[in-house]
Amino acid sequence: MLKNFLLIHFFLFIGFAAASQVPSLPNSQTISQVKVDNLTDSQINQIVDEMKKNGLKLSDIDAYAEQKGIPTTEVSKLKDRIRALGLDVVLDAPKNVKSNNQQGNDMARAFDTTNIYKINPQDKKSSKIFGVELFSNKNLTFEPNLRMPTPANYRLSAEDELIIDVYGYSELTSKLKVSPDGYIRFPNLGPIYVNGLTIEEARNRITKQLSTIYSGIKNGNTSVQITLGNIRSIRVLLIGEIERPGSYTLPSLASVANALYVSGGPNENGSLRTIQVIRNGQVISTFDLYDFLMKGDLSGNIVLQDQDIVKVNPYDTRVEILGAVKRPAIFEAKSSESLSDIMKYAGGYTTNAYTEIIKAYRNNNRQKEVVNVSNQEINSFKLKSGDQFFVDSILERFTNRISISGAVFHPGDYALVEGMNVTDLIKKADGLTENAALSRGLIQRLQDDYTPVTINFNVLDAVNDKNAPLLKREDKVIIFSKNELREDYTVNITGEVNAPGKYPYSDNMHLEDLILLANGFNDAASTKRIEVARRIRNNTLGSSSDTIAIIQQFDLNMDLSGTSNSSQFVLSPFDEITVRKAPSYFKQENIRIDGEVIYPGSYAISNKQERISDVIGRAGGFKAEAYPEGAVLLRRTFVNASDSAILANKLELLYNKLQDSTDITRVKNAVERREQLLGINLDKIMSHPGSKYDLLLIEGDIIKVPKKLQTVQLFGEIYFPKKVRYESDYKFRDYIRGAGGFTEQSLKRRSYIVYSNGEIKNTKKIFFFNRYPKVKPGAEIYVPNKKAKKGLSTQEAVGLLGGLASIALIVVTILNTTK
Repeated sequence: MLKNFLLIHFFLFIGFAAASQVPSLPNSQTISQVKVDNLTDSQINQIVDEMKKNGLKLSDIDAYAEQKGIPTTEVSKLKDRIRALGLDVVLDAPKNVKSNNQQGNDMARAFDTTNIYKINPQDKKSSKIFGVELFSNKNLTFEPNLRMPTPANYRLSAEDELIIDVYGYSELTSKLKVSPDGYIRFPNLGPIYVNGLTIEEARNRITKQLSTIYSGIKNGNTSVQITLGNIRSIRVLLIGEIERPGSYTLPSLASVANALYVSGGPNENGSLRTIQVIRNGQVISTFDLYDFLMKGDLSGNIVLQDQDIVKVNPYDTRVEILGAVKRPAIFEAKSSESLSDIMKYAGGYTTNAYTEIIKAYRNNNRQKEVVNVSNQEINSFKLKSGDQFFVDSILERFTNRISISGAVFHPGDYALVEGMNVTDLIKKADGLTENAALSRGLIQRLQDDYTPVTINFNVLDAVNDKNAPLLKREDKVIIFSKNELREDYTVNITGEVNAPGKYPYSDNMHLEDLILLANGFNDAASTKRIEVARRIRNNTLGSSSDTIAIIQQFDLNMDLSGTSNSSQFVLSPFDEITVRKAPSYFKQENIRIDGEVIYPGSYAISNKQERISDVIGRAGGFKAEAYPEGAVLLRRTFVNASDSAILANKLELLYNKLQDSTDITRVKNAVERREQLLGINLDKIMSHPGSKYDLLLIEGDIIKVPKKLQTVQLFGEIYFPKKVRYESDYKFRDYIRGAGGFTEQSLKRRSYIVYSNGEIKNTKKIFFFNRYPKVKPGAEIYVPNKKAKKGLSTQEAVGLLGGLASIALIVVTILNTTK
């Protein structure tokens, strides 16, 4: 915070205005009322930029002023301001020449505040060197404050403008520019030499000369005031270890700091402490940036003059401080400074710093060495360039810490005092909680070699101050609670209650209490034969018994008022209670009829014996355009997770078989909904109600009755698979011939038909003839292909012949031996 505070005052003191953006120009409605004298240099720059973009030169300023509504009396002032800032070169430069080109006028470069006084963050990389961040802060824009009061020690020179106000008995205002010879020419008075004079000296000389023509000055009736108008520009040379060394044109009010910012500041090897100003071959000032940063001393930041040289020397000594200091960085040191001075630059120690010894790493002629600098040696320790100092942090250890946790009212860390025992620590923790286990507690202790050891003690004795162990540093006392030393007690209720699940067990819990916790019975619950299953503990039935649970049943009242056999029964931990469904309770079961029936929709099953024909009758029968023979039944299947993979493999075969079928999407969707296609013959069902074809209905059944189908689809190994119109007098071979006939790869004897109701019929072989199935409306004909027969390769044939020859040779040999 102190550093930021000093920086702000530094920028104000040396004549910098820190701003986040350049002041904008007045709008077109008010610009005609603005005085040019009141415009800042940044606003003049904006006017020049706008003229440059429009292709205007300085000679076109009259037309520009007329367009903007600037009064003619202000045009000449605007020209003077542009020339004074050196921006006339920018306007008159060719388009292919940049305004900050080195070949252009240095004055234009110096006064282009948008390019020079804004530090480019890419021009100066971030550095650990203390103080360099002043010249690399990308969030700051620095610009000379040309509206500040004229310093009393400012010396006049050529191109300076003086504003002379004569007021009182006589009144007159004149703006006079200092000629190259050093004179100003006052009307009716003649030349007055002011070159090299300060403002105060010039005021005395001019007042003395004016008194010869204004008698009121001598008797006090008339006064004279002299101020500085437009200032001149000066040429300053920046040399040495500078980021961008060279010659710069700056305002005559610029100081050493202004020049450093324009040039980007010292480079990596530049000194921040010996910045010299050379005038007429003599060093007249040495600027030490650290004096400002640490003390606010700006005595070396003098105002520059024309032809001054600012030289940044290479650094002599730099050291680095790391670790537990407030401002770790690389610091430049003078020969007279010690380690204590550098510690001040680093802001001193942090709160967790180890201050007894600072470790120093020093470069000798041939190798490095480690130096331990004690706290008493800091003031006298001499620095050597390249030294690295590391300030360590204090250890994360406590000299007198003990802790207690568990069943006490205020667990945590406490201070150990001499002679303190467990009883004292429990008292400091405000005593034991009610559920504390009193039989045994533990102390976790670190021995002298830091190996852990556990010490047990009787908690009840310790509370009564009997045989309480003494405590040592870093002891951890643990008091266990009874609840921690056993499994969480629960009871479980399942079945026909509104909120089944596990509930925490409590003493004296009855069966009715648990049902209340489960939000009572649901509508399907039976209050009879409520079953309780209890664990067998402590081998109460003997080791030879094969009983694994104790089962008891109870009959309750619906209002849970209790009965004689349940009122005395108390639940135990881990009891499992089951409330069963009433035997005569049934929820409505629904099926759905879609398609060509008179009243399609959802229907509730009235009894367990209701069949397909019954519900078709309830739906009003078929419409005239219905096709009962193509009706299908979708029945829900219940498959557990373990059978899902097996079902998926079986269905994959069906998908491959139906991959060209228009019903594949319907079948896939049905399977994903856990529904399977069940083939039915609705004609036979309706003509023979109650027969084996007339299936009993179950929950979720879907009956779909399509319209009359008039097409037949052909797939597989035929020359032109397509969909054709159904003809009642056409047979299987007629449809095949209509599609171009069988291909050479067709397997005719394996042809089959899938009917619209899901039924599948294959081709049968009778002697040497194929008997093809009958074709019906909506049928799909499939002709599979033959499996490709793979012949023997040359190597396989040679191998086979060789094997046969070997067998033949063995047979001949055996026959000869036998003979």
